[in-house]
Amino acid sequence: MCRIFGHFDAEATPHELKTVAALQRHGGPDAQTQAAGAGWALGNNRLAIMDLDAGDQPYRLGDHIVAVFNGEIYNHAELRRKLTAKGHTFTDTCDGSIIPALYAEYGREFVEHLDGMYSIALVDLRGEPTMLLVTDEVGMKPLYYHWNASARHLYFSSELPALLSFRDVPARPWEPGLDAYLATKTPFGEQTMFDGIAVLPPAATASFTRSGGLRITRRPVRNAPFAHGDAAEAASHVLASLREEVHRLTLADVPVSTITSGGLDSSLMTALAAGKVTDLHTFNIAYRGTWPSDERAFAREVSERYGTQYHQVEIDPASFPSLLSDVVWHLGQPNADPITLSTYALFAAVRDAGFKVAITGDAADELFGGYDRIKAAVNAPSGTDWVPDYVEALAAVPRSLRESLYSPEYRSFTAAHGSSSDAIAESLRASGTDTMATLTAFEIGVRLPAYHLRRVDHLSMSASVEVRLPFCQPSVVQYARSIPAEFKISGDKGKKILYEAAAGLLPDSVLNRPKQPFTLPVTAMLRPGQPLMEYARDILSPATVRRRGQLDPHQVDALFRAQATAPSDPAAMAIWSLMVHEIWLQQFCGPAARTAALPVESPR
Repeated sequence: MCRIFGHFDAEATPHELKTVAALQRHGGPDAQTQAAGAGWALGNNRLAIMDLDAGDQPYRLGDHIVAVFNGEIYNHAELRRKLTAKGHTFTDTCDGSIIPALYAEYGREFVEHLDGMYSIALVDLRGEPTMLLVTDEVGMKPLYYHWNASARHLYFSSELPALLSFRDVPARPWEPGLDAYLATKTPFGEQTMFDGIAVLPPAATASFTRSGGLRITRRPVRNAPFAHGDAAEAASHVLASLREEVHRLTLADVPVSTITSGGLDSSLMTALAAGKVTDLHTFNIAYRGTWPSDERAFAREVSERYGTQYHQVEIDPASFPSLLSDVVWHLGQPNADPITLSTYALFAAVRDAGFKVAITGDAADELFGGYDRIKAAVNAPSGTDWVPDYVEALAAVPRSLRESLYSPEYRSFTAAHGSSSDAIAESLRASGTDTMATLTAFEIGVRLPAYHLRRVDHLSMSASVEVRLPFCQPSVVQYARSIPAEFKISGDKGKKILYEAAAGLLPDSVLNRPKQPFTLPVTAMLRPGQPLMEYARDILSPATVRRRGQLDPHQVDALFRAQATAPSDPAAMAIWSLMVHEIWLQQFCGPAARTAALPVESPR
């Protein structure tokens, strides 16, 4: 697991490259290495997980193929044996060292042989110099880039703050970003909150040459036909696949831990890992004081059942204002889910306890229909339009409320240019008549990498912790894509098949409890007298709001008054979301940066 960065057909001083490396050192504190040539450079910050004393990057094959790598390749031993049989030699057993030889054998199709989570940058100096950037099928390891088409300059990095430290990469807010962010909690797709900076999509290969410029191709979704039989047979298949993947993902040359929130998904991961790892340590986070949705009792019960070493992490709500600034910085762009604070503090505690790897239950809801919005859409009466309610459920702030908060200029701008909500609704309606298949494709292919996986990656690596995701492994994802709706959702209960798979493995209290999110009780914490409320008022002062130009300061003040007199989830989430956005602007775009709406143009 590492952080990678570099440029192609561009220039960067040694000082710039050192600065980029320094800004990502938290994600790779064990070694910082670089390679450079005429117009190109590749850099790496290493978090040593496999073959701790070797595995130096960049990896090379002769003088012409150079690569850096972030992630884990789980089938590297098998690939090394095959490549050795073809005449290649290796000096270590690190997973990434097979990449140059694999590329030499298979060219750009080398990625088809990889099983793991990864982002890879490779320079091929045979013939016209070429750079390839590659991402895994689900998007577990993000890669951001700035492409200047006129100058043919490319810069890339695993994290946005590091990318912005290249002098030729501008930090300009993307004008539609505020509306897109409030509509989906963070921008979906390839666009980031910065104008001119994109994120490589999942299952992508980007190729750069001076003559050809930038070309991005997407590998097709891997769908495998399965004979499901009945629900019991399908549940047995899910459990067998998860057990195999969890056991495989426990292989490392450092201790492996698990995260146990107290819910089904992470508890099942802990149960399965305990069957492979002796003296397993598991971590749960809670908040000091008495707050809604405390899950520590469930997490402790799972730990006691499997004899794991249980770590109770507690954070003080009084520390949230200072934590929030760090969280926004590491994410590099706004994410409106309050769980970001919990996630950041949790992984810091994991690393403080001496662990560099943690297995989590992330992505189960996307794969198996766990969210209320998915259940509502699948259960919608025949002939009704489920799309508007589903799209509204994605939002940080309901559409009517967010539009009421906009200044007249920004409201006109969004009306003329269209909202991301409308674009999502249009794409969902064009996806076909199978509601479950449409939702699964969107949740896994669009929302999961943008909203969920980037958050998990950046906040775990901020503490030098590698997260491993059994639910994101190809065998599990492909099977989940093929499962019919009735195996996933039964009335108001989602993840039906996953509950069946976990039956007998988890305490009844965990299996039978109502689903609740692993998140921050933000409504309770955004009340008069709470530190978070006072901090939000300071951040969103009328003068600041007025200077930005996108929000109406009178409406924002009315929002605070409403939350003070009659606290509600929508008002609390709106305040939280606007606060996070303003912190982001101050950190990356300067406290005086104005983001007033552009002149209104006719939609194209």
